[in-house]
Amino acid sequence: MSESRIHPSAVIDPAARIGDGVRIGPFCVIGPNARIGDGCELLSHVVVEGYTTIGERNRIFPFASIGHQPQDLKYHGEASEVIIGDDNTIREGVTINPGTEGGGMLTKIGSHNLLMAYSHVAHDCLLGNQVILANGATLAGHVEIEDGVILGGHAAVLQFVRIGRYAMIGGTAGITKDVPPFCLTSGGYRPGLAGLNLVGLRRRQFSNDQIKDLKSIYRLLFQASGSMEDRLEEAGRIAGEDAQAMHLLQFVRSAKRGILLHRRDSRASE
Repeated sequence: MSESRIHPSAVIDPAARIGDGVRIGPFCVIGPNARIGDGCELLSHVVVEGYTTIGERNRIFPFASIGHQPQDLKYHGEASEVIIGDDNTIREGVTINPGTEGGGMLTKIGSHNLLMAYSHVAHDCLLGNQVILANGATLAGHVEIEDGVILGGHAAVLQFVRIGRYAMIGGTAGITKDVPPFCLTSGGYRPGLAGLNLVGLRRRQFSNDQIKDLKSIYRLLFQASGSMEDRLEEAGRIAGEDAQAMHLLQFVRSAKRGILLHRRDSRASE
């Protein structure tokens, strides 16, 4: 076990729990209910407050604020949490707020994520693993982000929206409906689906047959006419027992805010 290194200008409450090998730089402030895991590095001017648990080997850059009370007028000081996994990079000026009584009392971020400068994770958000929020990307409350999602710069996601695994969101997009797994969206305030995230799927070792079936399902669900129930039934026959295709169908079936559909003027590859 290696000894932690703490700059003398850092202000750390005696009740905070600091793991082994943690490096805390100048002018950081750590509150009494913070838990920081082994091997983390807080470069400088980082604030960790509230009931915040940070896993191992996370790297947090200057002026990040984690665990301060949420920007929700319904919050009344309840002891809600932020839980962050391992091996995340949290860049300059990132803000992460804890949960609220109206949303499960928990904001949770998985592992191996990159939160670029000035991105925001609001109360009660749930992020998976290997997620990238580009500079200025903003999540409103209660947003759910599955594994491997990429949000472009200054994209904004409305409260209660879900974004499915391996989806990629265009820069400055305003997302007001659920984005299905494996899909691209165009940017701008009124985005639409723009085909499958083919580059992302190939990087994740999806087979040619899987991609071919997902293309067929995409066209059927998001471009064809007729009732969604009928289209889902037909898509189920294409999906067979493939776990990824079945996940896409279940995601669409469980949508509560509606599903983003294909943008007709898109020139993206499908």
